Amino acid sequence: MTTITNVRSILTAPAGIALVIVKVDTDDPGLFGVGCATFTQRPTLVAQAVDEYLAPLLAGRDPANIEDLWHLMYVNSYWRNGPVLNNAISGVDMALWDIKGKVAGMPVYDLFGGKAREAAMVYRHADGGEPGEVLEAVQRYQEEGHLAVRCQMGGYGAGKADESTGATASSPDGGAFPGVYYDPDRYARSVVELFDHVRAHVGDELFLLHDVHERLAPIDAIRLARALEPHRLFFLEDPLPPEQIEWFRKLRSQSVTPIAMGELHNHPLEWRSLITEQLIDFIRTHISQIGGLTPARKLAALGEAFGVRTAWHGPGDVSPVGHAANLHLDLAAHNFGIQEVIGFPEPLAEVFPGTPELRDGYLWANDQPGLGIDIDEELAAKYPIQLAPIQWTQARWPDGTLWTP
Repeated sequence: MTTITNVRSILTAPAGIALVIVKVDTDDPGLFGVGCATFTQRPTLVAQAVDEYLAPLLAGRDPANIEDLWHLMYVNSYWRNGPVLNNAISGVDMALWDIKGKVAGMPVYDLFGGKAREAAMVYRHADGGEPGEVLEAVQRYQEEGHLAVRCQMGGYGAGKADESTGATASSPDGGAFPGVYYDPDRYARSVVELFDHVRAHVGDELFLLHDVHERLAPIDAIRLARALEPHRLFFLEDPLPPEQIEWFRKLRSQSVTPIAMGELHNHPLEWRSLITEQLIDFIRTHISQIGGLTPARKLAALGEAFGVRTAWHGPGDVSPVGHAANLHLDLAAHNFGIQEVIGFPEPLAEVFPGTPELRDGYLWANDQPGLGIDIDEELAAKYPIQLAPIQWTQARWPDGTLWTP
């Protein structure tokens, strides 16, 4: 019987974003797995959970028993469903699936039942300070062959000052509360103006998306969803926070704009009613936040039963290993919808050989056993992470109220 000999975290930041990778070694020479445990806002806490708690718990156990080991990690600390623990579990879980694929001589998507499609359609991010800048970015992606683009103007109520959305770098009256101030009403109006401008130039063939990022009061989010109906968005993301699940019922009854939700989910109860009551159209979960591939497969199956498609979270704080895991699910799930991808700058692809290939508006996997990706630890060590207080989550309304970013 093959056994686990070591479980350890690897911290690296090739693109300036702190990534957490987990490597699971076995007593079978050359057999190991890698997984993504990235919680970029608290990376060292995840690393500590992996190295000091999960490593001794898993030593000597059979890596083939993924389901049993997942539940062991999940309940061993008694309290559960927090982002630190879930990401630590995810890193191990993905690595175990990587090992299983290598032992079987099959890509992980084959372990999930094989391909339902050859590649995964992606959407890219078009950002700018005013509608013209966003349109230029949209058109560049169009020229590259992309079929879907997310349009954003002025960040998430954080970042540089922006007149169109009412964002300022600090309190407009020099008050005591530091942060990035933005006007939710101006922001909502600017979104409609943005899509008026973009649609007028690109027509109706390109899929367009927008991320509210919970910046609005619930009733204002509903008003925005209704105002955007003429632009036929592919989806409107995170119009409401997980704490306001009940408002999704009101939103659904008032608007036919497709809704995506799930980026901040940690606990199954945060998504269960959204799916079973068909209150959303796309599940946007960050896979490592819920514990890895094992729960994500079950979540995808739940979504399929209720007509909800997958659109896994895929920003820059998902490592290439995490993107590979996303992609294996994308290829195998019948109810795949779309995949978010920021891109893979050269240092990332060098540190992570086997990084999925992005071309012609799709993400492509290789056919190597397991997840088909590795980490060059010597090169990864050249990109140490930097710890500092997170600034972009310090967003405020005009009166100084701290709001979700």
